[in-house]
Amino acid sequence: MKFYIASSLKNIENVRQVAENLKARGFQQTYDWTTHSNIDSISKLRKIGQKEVSGVLAADVVIVMIPAGKGSHVELGIALGAGKKIYLYSSTNELNEIGNTCTFYHVDSVEQRIGSLDDLISSVCLNTSIIGVRSLKT
Repeated sequence: MKFYIASSLKNIENVRQVAENLKARGFQQTYDWTTHSNIDSISKLRKIGQKEVSGVLAADVVIVMIPAGKGSHVELGIALGAGKKIYLYSSTNELNEIGNTCTFYHVDSVEQRIGSLDDLISSVCLNTSIIGVRSLKT
């Protein structure tokens, strides 16, 4: 299974931890935006943006980790439009607080995961193995 993680730079260590755990379990990351530094031009932003769009579209599973910035919400929109399996993660219940939430956090194709990073990783692994088994039977 291929995955993409959207989040903000504020969350970079958690993004790396989840990515490494999933890769250790045989998942393939479609694009790792955390490797970038010294983004000092529009042309660099454009190239990264194109790779991020491709990464979302190539993924079977898109994980959006809160806190998430503007770009993460664009990636969420791309994933919704492409019909991807989406996990929306937060360590707290802020996703469901009316002052902090977004309409798209509550659509049917978005599965919320609230708790620890280990809970998120377990959910992704369990649910994608079920999806994989279903696709083998059909």
